[in-house]
Amino acid sequence: MLGAGLYGVLVAEARFARHLIGVVDGVPPDATGWYGRGRPGPGVRIVLLGDSSAAGYGVDRVEETPGAHLASGVAARADRRVHLRSLARVGAQSSDLAEQVTRALATHPDVAVILIGANDVTHTVRPSQSVRHLAEAVRMLHEAEVEVVVGTCPDLGTVRPIPPPLKQVARQWSRRLAAAQTITVVEEGGRTVSLGDVLGPEFDAAPALLFGPDRFHPSADGYRQLASVLVPSTLAALGIIEDDEAAPSAQRGEGVLPVAKAAVRAVRTPGTEVDGTEVSGSQRGLRGRWVELRHRRRQPSATETPEATEDGAGDAAGDDDAPAG
Repeated sequence: MLGAGLYGVLVAEARFARHLIGVVDGVPPDATGWYGRGRPGPGVRIVLLGDSSAAGYGVDRVEETPGAHLASGVAARADRRVHLRSLARVGAQSSDLAEQVTRALATHPDVAVILIGANDVTHTVRPSQSVRHLAEAVRMLHEAEVEVVVGTCPDLGTVRPIPPPLKQVARQWSRRLAAAQTITVVEEGGRTVSLGDVLGPEFDAAPALLFGPDRFHPSADGYRQLASVLVPSTLAALGIIEDDEAAPSAQRGEGVLPVAKAAVRAVRTPGTEVDGTEVSGSQRGLRGRWVELRHRRRQPSATETPEATEDGAGDAAGDDDAPAG
């Protein structure tokens, strides 16, 4: 009876929260296009996959989207042209990734950035089901020799319209999913970045600034914060890193750990990158897969408006799936 009563309370609070959150009209601006005007080639090709947090739901201008911030940041740090192809869809769950990956592979990307998980939590999809779909997506990309960066599920306990005890349940569920995503992605050859720092304490401390009009999705400033976490790890996936970040630094709290321990620490210490590594020539130890736990520096940069084509750049995808003007 107590369990049934608590479940009824949670259902009622979920409906109330959805009523308070409401809906933002319109479709997110498409961030697809070329970035890095005047920078040398060859161009870096990035695909952005996932849900509304990847698409930039709630902002009005393309330069406010996370895709534009990500591509502009990579172009500035790498001093290269960047072509971004945004395939993220509002409302997408992990089960929708297979279709997005299929479309992404047709563009022959260098790196895929995936933001997924929040809708799995709000639709009470079991973490085991969520990570199975994510594993398949990462595996497909890895087998195609595409580098993969996954921003793990954010801490939904910071969303103000969600009342307790639903807030505590959402927090625990999202953190559990983030840890499972970390283990799964690394096992399949990708790397993860914890987004709890972006959609967690920073958002909780400044909700009016970093949340959008619906009080659920990030604002333009919030998406800029989100992209600032993704840019360094995307550069690392491309092999573009500063000399002082080539090896883990104990002073920055970095090191080599078993994947399960690193996944728990990444959840507890948001903003953490986890990537597979070797110890004495072996990928595994007695407690599982070896990984590097990193805290890369954020360096914000100015955001550009994308161009459909760039002189001398040619077609990013090399087929009919390339973006139109």
